[in-house]
Amino acid sequence: MLRLHHHPMSAPSRFLRLVLTEYGERFELVDERPWERSRELLALNLAGTVPVLVEDKGPPLVGGMIAAEYLDETRGVFHRDRRLLAEKPFERAEIRRLTEWFLGKMEAEVTRYLVRERVFKREMTAAEGGGAPDSSAIRAARTNLKNHIRYIAWLAESRNWLAGPRLSYADLAAAAAMSILDYLGEVHWDEEPVAKEWYMRIKSRPSFRPFLLERVRGIPPAAHYSELDF
Repeated sequence: MLRLHHHPMSAPSRFLRLVLTEYGERFELVDERPWERSRELLALNLAGTVPVLVEDKGPPLVGGMIAAEYLDETRGVFHRDRRLLAEKPFERAEIRRLTEWFLGKMEAEVTRYLVRERVFKREMTAAEGGGAPDSSAIRAARTNLKNHIRYIAWLAESRNWLAGPRLSYADLAAAAAMSILDYLGEVHWDEEPVAKEWYMRIKSRPSFRPFLLERVRGIPPAAHYSELDF
């Protein structure tokens, strides 16, 4: 049995959920509040971060791309035409580059700040860093978001999918981050119609459906969030 320690508003966690579902894997979700640094989470990952993937009694796989590499080697290799990490070295390198872009660079410049300020701080105590949102952090993240959406649009316009001719980890990483921002109403899709068209394609996939049904307590989604054609 696969067990995924996650937070529903963590982009790397959502990324792994998409990967697992695209590969038809059954898995158990274990909700974590990373700022609480629970004993169970720290026993798996001393950094206290999510996601952490555990299969049966095997060692914990910490981090989105680390776990995704494991899934490629244990599942993806058997899927051939539906493999999410290409077989050719240069194509694999491009997929890895873009996956790191969305789970690393975009996470550090946009997603992490907006989620922390708008979601996590509502649940944190003052000792844990909770309190009023930092408006300057939110403004900076929103400014950075515009550049990332433009990049998605450029990639989607020049390729069939973000990293090449087929759906890959790159698309799932970008979609994981964008789905959170879309939930929070942070994305002005009409300004980037090509990025919107790409997102609608991802949003229509069966693997995406669980996200459209989930809700964050006290934070309703944007009005169009659950709509496939918006």
